Amino acid sequence: MSDVPTDEAPSPDSPSEEEFPPARVLSDLHHAVDAVVAALADQDDWGPSGARDDQYASDVVADEALRSVLDPVGYGILSEESGLHPPSVDGAPTIVLDPLDGSTNASRGVPWFASSLCAVDDDGPFVAVVVDLVSGSRHDAVRGWGARRDGEPLRRDDAPALDEALVGLSGLPPRHLGWGQYRALGAAALDLCSVADGRLDGYLDCSEDAHGVWDYLGALLVCAEAGVEVVDARGRDLCVLDPDARRTPVAGAGPALSAALSEARRGF
Repeated sequence: MSDVPTDEAPSPDSPSEEEFPPARVLSDLHHAVDAVVAALADQDDWGPSGARDDQYASDVVADEALRSVLDPVGYGILSEESGLHPPSVDGAPTIVLDPLDGSTNASRGVPWFASSLCAVDDDGPFVAVVVDLVSGSRHDAVRGWGARRDGEPLRRDDAPALDEALVGLSGLPPRHLGWGQYRALGAAALDLCSVADGRLDGYLDCSEDAHGVWDYLGALLVCAEAGVEVVDARGRDLCVLDPDARRTPVAGAGPALSAALSEARRGF
C-alpha cells in the first residue's frame, strides 16, 4: 500500500521533508494501521472502557496499537483518545489520529468504522491513511501526489445537482434541505472518503461543532487530492492541532454542490 511512485516525488524543501519524506511517512502510517487491524482481530470487548463516558475499550486498544508504531519513530501525536504529544524528533510531523472512528457502530455490530491518520507539517495536511476496519479497504493520499483507494487513483469529476445528490449526514437536520437522497452512516472519516470515491456525492454535518480534527482530517486530504472540497460550515480553518477545537465539516463532489450544501447549512 505504500508504493507511492518516487519518480513523481517533489524535491524536499523543508527540514521535515528531508527527515520525513512523504514515502516514508506513508509507509509508517500504513504500518501503524496494520497494527490496529492485528490488535482488533483478537478484540472481544467492544463495550465501554469505563474511563470516559464516550470511550470504548476498542478505542483504547486501537490507540495503543497506533502509538506502539508511531511513538518510537518520533512523531508528534494528536489522538482523540490520548491527547496531544509533541514530536520527540526535530522536524517530525504530528499525526492526527482517530484510532476507531465510528466506535459506537463497532460496539453495536454496525459494519461501518475505521481508523484515520493524517500527518500534519508546517504547511498543513501532508499524508493520510484511512482504513475501513470491516472491509479492509484503504484510502490514502499525499499532498500534491493525489489520492488512492486500494492503490487505484481517485479523481472525482462528476457532481450532480443537489436535488439529485446522495448526501451523507451527521446529526439531525431541522428539515429536508433539498437533496435527492441521504444516508446517516456514523463514521465521518469513511463518509467523507466515500465522497472522494463516488459512493456519496456530498457530506453535511447537521450538528453544531460536533467533530474534532481527528474525525475528518485524514479524509479531508483524501478528498482534496481527489478534487473534492471540504469546508467548515462557519468558514473556519479545519486544520487545527487543538484537542479542544470542534468544527462542522461540509463536503461536495464539485464546487456547485459544495456551495449548495454550505448554503443549506447556513440556514440553521
